[in-house]
Amino acid sequence: MKGIILAGGAGSRLYPVSKIYSKQLTLIYDKPLIYYPLSILMLGGIREILIISNKETIPFYKQLFNDGSHLGLDIKYEVQAAPNGIAEAFIIGSSFIGKDSATLILGDNIFYGYLDFFYNAVKNNEGATIFGYKVNDPERYGIVEFGPDGKALSIEEKPKIPKSPYAVPGLYVYNNDVVSISKNLKPSARGELEITDVNKEYLKRGELRVERIGRGVAWLDTGTPDALLQASTFFGVIEERQGLKVACIEEIAYQRKFISLESFRKVIDEIPKCLYRDYLEKVYDNVKES
Repeated sequence: MKGIILAGGAGSRLYPVSKIYSKQLTLIYDKPLIYYPLSILMLGGIREILIISNKETIPFYKQLFNDGSHLGLDIKYEVQAAPNGIAEAFIIGSSFIGKDSATLILGDNIFYGYLDFFYNAVKNNEGATIFGYKVNDPERYGIVEFGPDGKALSIEEKPKIPKSPYAVPGLYVYNNDVVSISKNLKPSARGELEITDVNKEYLKRGELRVERIGRGVAWLDTGTPDALLQASTFFGVIEERQGLKVACIEEIAYQRKFISLESFRKVIDEIPKCLYRDYLEKVYDNVKES
């Protein structure tokens, strides 16, 4: 399974910050936003990852992650010249994907909580697996309509009259057919290759599985200033109460056995004196003492 983070987009709702740098570099409590979707892929056991963004921002991601080898990852980078739609990620990343399956996560989507819904999808996917998350404002999202048997009947993008309250978050698991499906898409009325059209094709083939995400999982779409503030407050409270960091990619790399304890120590030594390093020092010391 390959992983893709689509970390582009105009970010116009975050202007004027987005005039300077990508929204995925904005701060969510104590780390850049992109750490959160990256951590989801890592927690799912995905180690080969492609980050897609514009040419101005990719150097910043390279400065953050390099090739990922210090975390036991293999990170590649590709340019999306213009925001031509989510599905274009599979065309840009076709060589990277090769003959493998692919998980795509949008760079401004955060998931926190009981993530077995994702782990199971990565492990058991045969066609396409997407997710349904109950929201109060379904007209803002792609919405899934379910039949009496719980299977998906239709998917509609930002409907004026939603057929259900279940939105499709920016996390998608596909088999290798997603590459050819994306290459055969026609741009929508807004000139983009729509991920909804990819999902509709899998639905038409009878190969789309929609897993409803239950309680105990927070999905945060951080596309607005209010959403960024809420996410920062949310994770600040959690980390302060528990004394555990969320989306700490160095800790995840060690826990998932992507790197050895010796390599974990080397990663810590490369970090300057700061609260983030202090936390990793405690993790290391706890491991050594156990």
